[in-house]
Amino acid sequence: MFRPRMSTIEQVPAHRWQEWKDRTGGTLLDVREPMEWAMGTLPESTTISMSFLPASLGRLDPDTPVLVVCRAGNRSQVAAQFLVRNGFTDVANLAGGLTKIGLA
Repeated sequence: MFRPRMSTIEQVPAHRWQEWKDRTGGTLLDVREPMEWAMGTLPESTTISMSFLPASLGRLDPDTPVLVVCRAGNRSQVAAQFLVRNGFTDVANLAGGLTKIGLA
């Protein structure tokens, strides 16, 4: 019986985002809205608001690890699940979001 390969979404503690970036060399994906980005985001983040993610998948490499971030960790978890359903295999969520590190 065929079973699709399932990817686990790693939960990265907010204060360990830089360790994740250094370890994986992956993409930081901020899925908040533009007015939220103006308050600050992680260095070198790719910014694609969650509502535009389906139309913007071509901006991301499915073979590169992705750490999805948002304000509190809820939108990023939903976006991470969306990425996994669309063929991304190395996806992580910033647990607790940017509020945990004072950027939201």
